Amino acid sequence: MKKIFFLVLALALFVPVTTTTAAGEFDYIVIKGPGITGDINVSNPLLTQDIFTFADFSKGDVNPPAKPGSGYQIVRMHADGSKGIPYDQLHYYPYTGYVYYDGIVNGFSEDGGKWYIANPEIEEPFRAILAEDARLTWIPFGVLAVLLIGFFVAYQMKPKQAK
Repeated sequence: MKKIFFLVLALALFVPVTTTTAAGEFDYIVIKGPGITGDINVSNPLLTQDIFTFADFSKGDVNPPAKPGSGYQIVRMHADGSKGIPYDQLHYYPYTGYVYYDGIVNGFSEDGGKWYIANPEIEEPFRAILAEDARLTWIPFGVLAVLLIGFFVAYQMKPKQAK
């Protein structure tokens, strides 16, 4: 009887964790792609709350597009202390509306290696994140330019000494 109790207790502890992970709630995503220096780490729930955020894989795959356009690599991550553990990876093509699902990292997925129609509702939040990253990238350069102009103006206004 004690063995059954411990078995039920162990299942009760581990099943909810497995169910939550399988539902696709990620801690953050890592975005790489054109116009991005390094990586962008995003924890916005709009992009991390569901495995079907970028494409509904249950609707079936589509034929590969002839020209998908510029795409972004998305790696969905689970946090583990100070480091992240990649769950799966996809390539998102917001300008043509496609997703290439690479699949589960170090695992197998029937949906992996196929093309899907992108979720149109995700395009606007995704572009907003790219725009915000672009603004943050240029802020240090803008501050530097203002400082240099200020020093140049101050130098030009400095009284000249007679020889």
